[in-house]
Amino acid sequence: MPCIHLIAGARPNFMKIAPIVRALQASGRLSWKIIHTGQHYDRDMNDVFFEELGIPAPDVRLGCGGGSHADQTGKIMLAYEQLVNAEKPAACLVVGDVNSTLACSIVAKKAGVPVAHVEAGLRSGDMSMPEEINRLVTDAISDWYFVTEPSGTQHLQREGKDMSTVFDVGHVMVDNVLFQAEKLKTQDTSVLESDAYKRQHSRYGVVTLHRPSNVDSAEALERIATVLRTVSAEIPLVFPVHPRTRANIEKFGVQLGANVTLMGPQAYMSFLHLWKDAALVLTDSGGLQEETTALGVPCITMRENTERPVTVDEGSNVLAGTDPNVIIPLALETLKTGGKRGRRPALWDGKSAERIVAILAEKLA
Repeated sequence: MPCIHLIAGARPNFMKIAPIVRALQASGRLSWKIIHTGQHYDRDMNDVFFEELGIPAPDVRLGCGGGSHADQTGKIMLAYEQLVNAEKPAACLVVGDVNSTLACSIVAKKAGVPVAHVEAGLRSGDMSMPEEINRLVTDAISDWYFVTEPSGTQHLQREGKDMSTVFDVGHVMVDNVLFQAEKLKTQDTSVLESDAYKRQHSRYGVVTLHRPSNVDSAEALERIATVLRTVSAEIPLVFPVHPRTRANIEKFGVQLGANVTLMGPQAYMSFLHLWKDAALVLTDSGGLQEETTALGVPCITMRENTERPVTVDEGSNVLAGTDPNVIIPLALETLKTGGKRGRRPALWDGKSAERIVAILAEKLA
Protein backbone atom coordinates (compact mmCIF):
# COMPACT_ATOMS: atom_id res chain seq x y z
CA MET A 1 0.00 0.00 0.00
CA PRO A 2 1.51 3.40 -0.98
CA CYS A 3 2.71 5.45 2.01
CA ILE A 4 2.35 9.24 2.20
CA HIS A 5 4.40 11.51 4.44
CA LEU A 6 2.14 14.13 6.06
CA ILE A 7 4.31 17.13 6.99
CA ALA A 8 3.52 19.43 9.92
CA GLY A 9 5.81 21.92 11.58
CA ALA A 10 3.63 24.18 13.70
CA ARG A 11 0.45 23.87 15.75
CA PRO A 12 -1.88 25.21 12.99
CA ASN A 13 -0.47 22.63 10.56
CA PHE A 14 -1.85 19.84 12.73
CA MET A 15 -5.33 21.36 12.47
CA LYS A 16 -5.01 20.94 8.69
CA ILE A 17 -3.41 17.49 8.83
CA ALA A 18 -6.01 16.09 11.27
CA PRO A 19 -8.96 15.88 8.82
CA ILE A 20 -6.66 14.27 6.24
CA VAL A 21 -5.60 11.61 8.76
CA ARG A 22 -9.22 10.92 9.64
CA ALA A 23 -10.10 10.63 5.94
CA LEU A 24 -7.13 8.29 5.34
CA GLN A 25 -8.27 6.12 8.26
CA ALA A 26 -11.79 5.94 6.81
CA SER A 27 -10.60 5.26 3.26
CA GLY A 28 -8.10 2.48 3.97
CA ARG A 29 -6.57 2.85 0.47
CA LEU A 30 -3.30 4.50 1.52
CA SER A 31 -0.92 4.25 4.44
CA TRP A 32 0.68 7.34 5.98
CA LYS A 33 3.14 8.71 8.49
CA ILE A 34 2.81 12.00 10.35
CA ILE A 35 6.16 13.82 10.27
CA HIS A 36 6.55 16.58 12.87
CA THR A 37 9.51 18.73 11.85
CA GLY A 38 9.60 20.44 15.25
CA GLN A 39 9.67 23.88 13.59
CA HIS A 40 7.71 25.21 16.57
CA TYR A 41 8.42 23.53 19.88
CA ASP A 42 5.26 23.55 21.97
CA ARG A 43 5.27 21.92 25.38
CA ASP A 44 1.47 21.69 25.25
CA MET A 45 1.59 19.58 22.07
CA ASN A 46 1.24 16.37 24.08
CA ASP A 47 -0.88 13.23 23.76
CA VAL A 48 -4.01 15.11 24.88
CA PHE A 49 -3.50 17.60 22.05
CA PHE A 50 -3.57 14.82 19.45
CA GLU A 51 -6.48 13.07 21.15
CA GLU A 52 -8.37 16.37 20.94
CA LEU A 53 -7.78 16.40 17.18
CA GLY A 54 -8.82 12.76 16.83
CA ILE A 55 -5.45 11.68 15.39
CA PRO A 56 -2.43 9.68 16.62
CA ALA A 57 0.75 11.39 17.78
CA PRO A 58 3.45 11.95 15.10
CA ASP A 59 5.28 8.87 13.82
CA VAL A 60 8.51 10.85 13.39
CA ARG A 61 9.76 13.95 15.19
CA LEU A 62 12.67 15.65 13.42
CA GLY A 63 13.27 18.16 16.24
CA CYS A 64 14.37 21.07 14.06
CA GLY A 65 13.13 24.07 16.05
CA GLY A 66 14.71 27.47 16.61
CA GLY A 67 17.08 29.67 14.64
CA SER A 68 16.64 32.11 11.76
CA HIS A 69 14.50 31.30 8.73
CA ALA A 70 17.55 30.00 6.84
CA ASP A 71 18.89 28.05 9.81
CA GLN A 72 15.53 26.43 10.49
CA THR A 73 14.84 25.62 6.84
CA GLY A 74 18.31 24.13 6.42
CA LYS A 75 17.99 21.93 9.52
CA ILE A 76 14.61 20.62 8.37
CA MET A 77 15.97 19.87 4.88
CA LEU A 78 18.94 17.93 6.24
CA ALA A 79 16.84 15.89 8.65
CA TYR A 80 14.02 15.20 6.20
CA GLU A 81 16.46 14.20 3.44
CA GLN A 82 17.71 11.33 5.61
CA LEU A 83 14.14 10.17 6.24
CA VAL A 84 13.09 10.39 2.58
CA ASN A 85 16.16 8.45 1.43
CA ALA A 86 15.53 5.77 4.04
CA GLU A 87 11.78 5.39 3.49
CA LYS A 88 11.14 6.50 -0.12
CA PRO A 89 7.48 7.47 0.41
CA ALA A 90 5.00 7.40 -2.46
CA ALA A 91 4.24 11.11 -1.94
CA CYS A 92 4.94 14.04 0.37
CA LEU A 93 1.92 16.10 1.43
CA VAL A 94 2.60 19.59 2.74
CA VAL A 95 0.08 22.09 4.10
CA GLY A 96 0.00 25.86 4.31
CA ASP A 97 3.00 28.14 4.03
CA VAL A 98 5.45 27.66 6.92
CA ASN A 99 9.18 26.95 6.59
CA SER A 100 8.53 23.21 6.97
CA THR A 101 6.25 23.35 3.90
CA LEU A 102 9.02 24.87 1.81
CA ALA A 103 11.86 22.72 3.18
CA CYS A 104 10.17 19.33 2.83
CA SER A 105 8.72 20.04 -0.60
CA ILE A 106 12.20 20.89 -1.95
CA VAL A 107 13.75 17.75 -0.43
CA ALA A 108 10.96 15.47 -1.66
CA LYS A 109 11.03 16.90 -5.19
CA LYS A 110 14.81 16.49 -5.48
CA ALA A 111 14.44 12.88 -4.28
CA GLY A 112 11.88 12.16 -7.01
CA VAL A 113 8.95 12.01 -4.58
CA PRO A 114 5.74 13.71 -5.81
CA VAL A 115 4.62 16.73 -3.76
CA ALA A 116 0.99 17.50 -2.92
CA HIS A 117 0.34 21.04 -1.64
CA VAL A 118 -2.80 21.59 0.42
CA GLU A 119 -3.88 25.28 0.44
CA ALA A 120 -2.13 25.87 -2.87
CA GLY A 121 -2.39 29.06 -4.88
CA LEU A 122 -3.01 31.57 -2.09
CA ARG A 123 -1.26 34.90 -2.72
CA SER A 124 -1.10 38.13 -0.74
CA GLY A 125 1.13 39.93 -3.25
CA ASP A 126 3.28 41.04 -0.30
CA MET A 127 6.84 39.76 -0.74
CA SER A 128 7.81 41.11 2.69
CA MET A 129 5.85 38.19 4.19
CA PRO A 130 8.01 35.06 4.61
CA GLU A 131 4.85 33.01 4.07
CA GLU A 132 4.36 34.50 0.59
CA ILE A 133 7.84 33.36 -0.46
CA ASN A 134 7.17 29.89 0.95
CA ARG A 135 3.88 29.69 -0.96
CA LEU A 136 5.43 30.75 -4.26
CA VAL A 137 8.39 28.38 -4.07
CA THR A 138 6.30 25.41 -2.93
CA ASP A 139 3.79 25.92 -5.73
CA ALA A 140 6.61 26.28 -8.27
CA ILE A 141 7.63 22.64 -7.71
CA SER A 142 4.50 20.81 -6.51
CA ASP A 143 2.88 18.01 -8.54
CA TRP A 144 -0.69 18.31 -7.24
CA TYR A 145 -2.41 21.46 -6.05
CA PHE A 146 -5.33 21.31 -3.63
CA VAL A 147 -7.08 24.68 -3.71
CA THR A 148 -9.34 26.20 -1.04
CA GLU A 149 -10.93 29.09 -2.94
CA PRO A 150 -11.35 30.52 -6.49
CA SER A 151 -8.44 32.97 -6.16
CA GLY A 152 -6.07 30.02 -5.69
CA THR A 153 -7.10 28.48 -9.00
CA GLN A 154 -6.81 31.84 -10.76
CA HIS A 155 -3.28 32.45 -9.43
CA LEU A 156 -2.08 28.98 -10.42
CA GLN A 157 -3.56 29.34 -13.90
CA ARG A 158 -1.89 32.72 -14.34
CA GLU A 159 1.42 31.19 -13.20
CA GLY A 160 1.17 28.59 -15.96
CA LYS A 161 0.35 25.45 -13.98
CA ASP A 162 -1.12 22.43 -15.75
CA MET A 163 -4.77 22.78 -14.74
CA SER A 164 -5.25 19.00 -14.76
CA THR A 165 -3.13 18.98 -11.59
CA VAL A 166 -5.20 21.67 -9.82
CA PHE A 167 -8.13 20.48 -7.70
CA ASP A 168 -10.77 22.68 -6.06
CA VAL A 169 -11.48 20.66 -2.92
CA GLY A 170 -12.60 23.15 -0.27
CA HIS A 171 -10.69 23.72 2.93
CA VAL A 172 -9.34 21.21 5.46
CA MET A 173 -9.12 23.97 8.11
CA VAL A 174 -12.88 24.29 7.82
CA ASP A 175 -13.23 20.49 8.05
CA ASN A 176 -11.41 20.72 11.34
CA VAL A 177 -13.29 23.67 12.83
CA LEU A 178 -16.66 22.05 12.02
CA PHE A 179 -15.46 18.75 13.52
CA GLN A 180 -14.20 20.42 16.70
CA ALA A 181 -17.23 22.71 17.08
CA GLU A 182 -19.44 19.61 17.00
CA LYS A 183 -17.27 17.97 19.69
CA LEU A 184 -17.59 21.09 21.86
CA LYS A 185 -21.36 20.61 22.04
CA THR A 186 -20.92 17.46 24.12
CA GLN A 187 -17.73 18.42 25.98
CA ASP A 188 -17.50 19.65 29.57
CA THR A 189 -16.30 23.15 28.74
CA SER A 190 -15.74 24.09 32.39
CA VAL A 191 -12.30 22.42 32.13
CA LEU A 192 -11.24 24.81 29.33
CA GLU A 193 -9.07 27.77 30.31
CA SER A 194 -11.24 30.27 28.45
CA ASP A 195 -14.48 29.17 30.15
CA ALA A 196 -14.03 31.39 33.22
CA TYR A 197 -13.82 34.51 31.05
CA LYS A 198 -16.94 33.50 29.11
CA ARG A 199 -18.91 32.95 32.30
CA GLN A 200 -17.93 36.43 33.51
CA HIS A 201 -18.78 38.20 30.23
CA SER A 202 -22.03 37.67 28.33
CA ARG A 203 -20.78 39.76 25.40
CA TYR A 204 -17.16 40.31 24.41
CA GLY A 205 -14.68 40.63 21.55
CA VAL A 206 -11.56 38.59 20.84
CA VAL A 207 -8.17 39.95 19.70
CA THR A 208 -5.21 38.11 18.16
CA LEU A 209 -2.02 39.76 16.87
CA HIS A 210 1.31 38.33 15.79
CA ARG A 211 2.35 39.82 12.41
CA PRO A 212 5.73 41.62 12.66
CA SER A 213 4.23 44.58 10.77
CA ASN A 214 1.75 45.05 13.64
CA VAL A 215 3.76 44.16 16.73
CA ASP A 216 7.49 44.67 16.13
CA SER A 217 7.62 48.48 16.39
CA ALA A 218 6.38 50.88 19.04
CA GLU A 219 4.56 52.94 16.40
CA ALA A 220 2.67 49.94 14.98
CA LEU A 221 1.72 48.62 18.41
CA GLU A 222 0.50 52.02 19.53
CA ARG A 223 -1.80 52.18 16.49
CA ILE A 224 -3.33 48.87 17.51
CA ALA A 225 -3.51 49.95 21.16
CA THR A 226 -5.51 53.03 20.10
CA VAL A 227 -8.02 50.68 18.47
CA LEU A 228 -8.22 48.37 21.48
CA ARG A 229 -8.61 51.19 24.03
CA THR A 230 -11.47 52.74 22.03
CA VAL A 231 -13.32 49.53 21.16
CA SER A 232 -12.96 48.14 24.70
CA ALA A 233 -14.80 51.20 26.01
CA GLU A 234 -17.84 49.73 24.22
CA ILE A 235 -17.28 46.01 24.81
CA PRO A 236 -14.74 44.05 26.90
CA LEU A 237 -11.95 42.50 24.83
CA VAL A 238 -9.97 39.36 25.58
CA PHE A 239 -6.52 38.99 24.03
CA PRO A 240 -4.68 35.62 24.05
CA VAL A 241 -1.18 37.02 23.59
CA HIS A 242 1.57 35.55 21.43
CA PRO A 243 4.83 35.56 23.49
CA ARG A 244 6.63 37.92 21.10
CA THR A 245 3.67 40.31 21.12
CA ARG A 246 3.58 40.32 24.93
CA ALA A 247 7.32 41.00 25.11
CA ASN A 248 6.96 43.95 22.75
CA ILE A 249 3.98 45.39 24.63
CA GLU A 250 6.13 45.39 27.75
CA LYS A 251 9.29 46.61 26.00
CA PHE A 252 7.55 49.58 24.35
CA GLY A 253 5.41 50.38 27.41
CA VAL A 254 2.18 50.24 25.40
CA GLN A 255 -1.06 50.62 27.37
CA LEU A 256 -4.01 48.61 26.07
CA GLY A 257 -6.58 49.86 28.57
CA ALA A 258 -8.35 48.41 31.60
CA ASN A 259 -11.06 46.64 29.58
CA VAL A 260 -8.60 44.46 27.63
CA THR A 261 -7.91 41.15 29.40
CA LEU A 262 -4.64 39.45 28.47
CA MET A 263 -4.35 35.67 28.70
CA GLY A 264 -1.74 33.20 27.53
CA PRO A 265 -1.88 31.37 24.19
CA GLN A 266 -4.85 28.99 24.21
CA ALA A 267 -5.17 25.32 23.35
CA TYR A 268 -7.26 24.76 20.23
CA MET A 269 -10.54 23.80 21.92
CA SER A 270 -10.20 26.52 24.54
CA PHE A 271 -9.64 29.16 21.86
CA LEU A 272 -12.48 27.86 19.67
CA HIS A 273 -14.77 27.94 22.73
CA LEU A 274 -13.78 31.60 23.16
CA TRP A 275 -14.00 33.06 19.66
CA LYS A 276 -16.98 31.13 18.26
CA ASP A 277 -19.36 33.14 20.48
CA ALA A 278 -17.58 36.50 20.20
CA ALA A 279 -19.49 39.59 19.08
CA LEU A 280 -16.38 40.59 17.12
CA VAL A 281 -12.93 39.24 16.29
CA LEU A 282 -10.04 41.66 15.64
CA THR A 283 -7.07 39.83 14.13
CA ASP A 284 -4.12 39.77 11.74
CA SER A 285 -4.22 35.98 11.44
CA GLY A 286 -4.75 34.26 8.11
CA GLY A 287 -6.38 31.10 9.47
CA LEU A 288 -8.77 32.93 11.78
CA GLN A 289 -10.19 34.85 8.81
CA GLU A 290 -11.26 31.49 7.39
CA GLU A 291 -12.43 29.91 10.63
CA THR A 292 -14.62 32.90 11.53
CA THR A 293 -16.11 32.75 8.02
CA ALA A 294 -16.84 29.04 8.52
CA LEU A 295 -18.88 29.78 11.65
CA GLY A 296 -20.25 33.17 10.59
CA VAL A 297 -18.48 35.22 13.28
CA PRO A 298 -17.88 38.92 12.41
CA CYS A 299 -14.14 39.45 11.81
CA ILE A 300 -12.09 42.57 11.14
CA THR A 301 -8.64 41.86 9.73
CA MET A 302 -6.05 44.47 10.65
CA ARG A 303 -3.77 44.04 7.64
CA GLU A 304 -3.25 45.82 4.34
CA ASN A 305 -3.75 42.65 2.30
CA THR A 306 -5.14 39.14 2.53
CA GLU A 307 -4.25 35.95 0.69
CA ARG A 308 -7.76 34.69 1.52
CA PRO A 309 -10.04 37.07 -0.41
CA VAL A 310 -13.02 34.69 -0.40
CA THR A 311 -13.43 35.48 3.32
CA VAL A 312 -14.05 39.11 2.31
CA ASP A 313 -15.93 38.49 -0.95
CA GLU A 314 -18.30 35.93 0.55
CA GLY A 315 -17.54 35.42 4.23
CA SER A 316 -17.85 37.37 7.47
CA ASN A 317 -14.45 39.07 7.20
CA VAL A 318 -13.69 42.76 6.52
CA LEU A 319 -10.18 43.82 5.46
CA ALA A 320 -9.61 47.09 7.32
CA GLY A 321 -5.92 47.95 6.99
CA THR A 322 -4.01 49.27 10.00
CA ASP A 323 -5.29 52.86 10.33
CA PRO A 324 -7.21 53.32 13.61
CA ASN A 325 -9.39 55.94 11.89
CA VAL A 326 -10.68 53.19 9.60
CA ILE A 327 -10.72 50.24 12.01
CA ILE A 328 -12.51 51.93 14.92
CA PRO A 329 -15.65 53.03 12.99
CA LEU A 330 -15.85 49.57 11.39
CA ALA A 331 -15.60 47.86 14.76
CA LEU A 332 -18.19 50.12 16.40
CA GLU A 333 -20.57 49.67 13.46
CA THR A 334 -20.12 45.90 13.69
CA LEU A 335 -21.01 45.95 17.38
CA LYS A 336 -24.10 48.04 16.63
CA THR A 337 -25.42 46.03 13.68
CA GLY A 338 -24.10 42.53 14.39
CA GLY A 339 -21.58 42.82 11.56
CA LYS A 340 -21.13 41.21 8.18
CA ARG A 341 -22.36 37.65 8.48
CA GLY A 342 -21.68 36.61 4.90
CA ARG A 343 -21.93 32.96 3.94
CA ARG A 344 -19.77 29.87 3.95
CA PRO A 345 -18.05 29.48 0.54
CA ALA A 346 -18.73 26.56 -1.79
CA LEU A 347 -17.12 23.24 -0.79
CA TRP A 348 -16.39 24.53 2.73
CA ASP A 349 -18.64 21.71 3.87
CA GLY A 350 -16.43 19.54 6.10
CA LYS A 351 -15.59 17.04 3.32
CA SER A 352 -12.46 18.57 1.81
CA ALA A 353 -10.10 15.94 3.24
CA GLU A 354 -12.26 13.15 1.79
CA ARG A 355 -11.86 14.71 -1.67
CA ILE A 356 -8.09 15.05 -1.24
CA VAL A 357 -7.67 11.44 -0.13
CA ALA A 358 -9.83 10.12 -2.98
CA ILE A 359 -7.71 12.03 -5.54
CA LEU A 360 -4.41 10.90 -4.01
CA ALA A 361 -5.58 7.29 -3.83
CA GLU A 362 -6.43 7.43 -7.51
CA LYS A 363 -3.08 9.04 -8.43
CA LEU A 364 -1.01 6.63 -6.31
CA ALA A 365 -2.93 3.38 -6.86
